[in-house]
Amino acid sequence: MADTARSVASGMVVALQANYLEVELDVAPDGCPGRLLCTRRTRLSHRGEAVYVGDRVRVEAIDPGQGRAVVAEVEPRHSFLTRPPVANVSLVAVVLAVEQPGFDPDQASRFLLTAERTGLEVILLLTKTDLLSAAALERLVTRLQGWGYAPLALSSAAGTGIDALHQRLAGAQLSVLCGPSGVGKSSLLNQLRPDLQLRTAAVSGRLQRGRHTTRHVELFPLGPRARVADTPGFNRPDLPEDPQELGVLFPELRQQLDPWPCRFRDCLHRGEPGCGVSTDWERYALYKAALIEQSSLSRPSRGG
Repeated sequence: MADTARSVASGMVVALQANYLEVELDVAPDGCPGRLLCTRRTRLSHRGEAVYVGDRVRVEAIDPGQGRAVVAEVEPRHSFLTRPPVANVSLVAVVLAVEQPGFDPDQASRFLLTAERTGLEVILLLTKTDLLSAAALERLVTRLQGWGYAPLALSSAAGTGIDALHQRLAGAQLSVLCGPSGVGKSSLLNQLRPDLQLRTAAVSGRLQRGRHTTRHVELFPLGPRARVADTPGFNRPDLPEDPQELGVLFPELRQQLDPWPCRFRDCLHRGEPGCGVSTDWERYALYKAALIEQSSLSRPSRGG
């Protein structure tokens, strides 16, 4: 029993529910399950160290019979996604439906800006493409290519694009599927891993909003070195707080900024004299509106 109390192992947090962590071990000690239900050492809280899904951790006080242990240390992260909170992400897949709910350019842009802000690789997935005509889908794909993306068209119902998606995600150590509620993230995972049988639900007919079926973040293996995260949906991400940051988050604007085309380094590209950035791109109006919104939010309030 003393050896058990002193035993340690390393692994990754693959799920977090309430006060418990599920840790998948790199190498399980003899007689120990590969996945343990863990609590945290009090000293982590005292140091202000939170533990998130995707974190690499060291566990100790392993109880093989009960399948339990304690998370004692958290390794340094190489990346962190704040919403949803996932550590050590290597690829962000923004999932958007073309119908039920219908494609919303403002909502889509907010999700893409949030993803671009991580500095990680971003891909765009279009779901429920079986509900759209071939001509309409082609127009939407062409439109999104103008935004700087090469969207992957998918249909869980028809199985379209699933093999290509599996190949793409299997090449990343940790991918996160994020997007509004009801766009079919869990349905995609059920296609990628039929054994999961994740719960799904129909979109609300009146509001055309998805119902939340995923309640927490959980990682699922897609290959020997690849995992994918299913995440709870939310419908309207916040814009970045710093107006200066917005320019580099639009791929179609980012391409124009290399080399720098403006007279001033702090230019916000609103058509000022000396700015060499073209305004002839679809999301320019959204970019200007976002600048106005964020400038008003960052402006200090005046006392009455």
